[in-house]
Amino acid sequence: MTASRTEARHALAEGLQGQAPATVLARLLGQQRDAAAAVEAAIPALARAAEAAAAALAAGGRVAYAGAGSAGLMAMADALELPGTYGLAPESTPVLFAGGAEALLHMKGAVEDDTADVPAALDALGFGPRDVAICVSASGTTPYTLAVAREAAARGATVVGIANVAGSTLLEEAAIAVLLDSGPEIVAGSTRMGAGTAQKIALNMLSTLAALRLGHVHEGLMVNLVADNEKLRKRAARIVAELAGCDAAVAESALAQASGAVKPAILIAAGAPGLARAEALLARAAGHLGPALAALAAARDS
Repeated sequence: MTASRTEARHALAEGLQGQAPATVLARLLGQQRDAAAAVEAAIPALARAAEAAAAALAAGGRVAYAGAGSAGLMAMADALELPGTYGLAPESTPVLFAGGAEALLHMKGAVEDDTADVPAALDALGFGPRDVAICVSASGTTPYTLAVAREAAARGATVVGIANVAGSTLLEEAAIAVLLDSGPEIVAGSTRMGAGTAQKIALNMLSTLAALRLGHVHEGLMVNLVADNEKLRKRAARIVAELAGCDAAVAESALAQASGAVKPAILIAAGAPGLARAEALLARAAGHLGPALAALAAARDS
């Protein structure tokens, strides 16, 4: 039987157990760098995936993340960070993880083969043509992940397949195929290493571009963040002050008027007469801060 690329022996693995600690770590780091570099070839596909995700979210659809094992953890990490970072509603980025929450406490390989609950899970979400499924599998053959991809496609959803093996089933069947050719692992088959690194980078890139398209990032700042702790409240105030060109006291007052929402607070601090006017400017700009600020300046100058 021919091993897939992720199961093959890596050249740097030879004699690894007998090497000095610094040599082992240098080889491991080298493989991680190679895996990261493999993402560059996937940029065109990632761009298409991000545009599809942004379009779905803008239209009120969902972007579901699906996977099993290490790949599922990479998918879950990206999904769970989006509400706090970009202000997305948690229900807009559901996670389908093989074995469910119980598998997070003690990961078992057998759940990767269990596909019986997939149709019911998508039924519960009401998954359909407005939605996108981001399905991640290092080998591109994980039964659970393939089942999610196939069921989502059957319901008319757009399927983004992310895999580390060229020609794999997931990539062949996905509407948008993202190949991360990270190659063999130094510990053969341990895809939490190079493959996982490439997946994490790719997912970060995909979701960040989608957030940019939705207007949730402006000039490199998180203008749609949810400030639910002291660190984020201070960050929100700094963002308002920087983009509105005001001092901290004005920024904090604007945030209070906007109930902590950063985008309208920026407009209030920049001169919008109250929350209603700030929200109206944002609505006309489809939630994008740049055009809203420009409209505010034009009105002020006219």
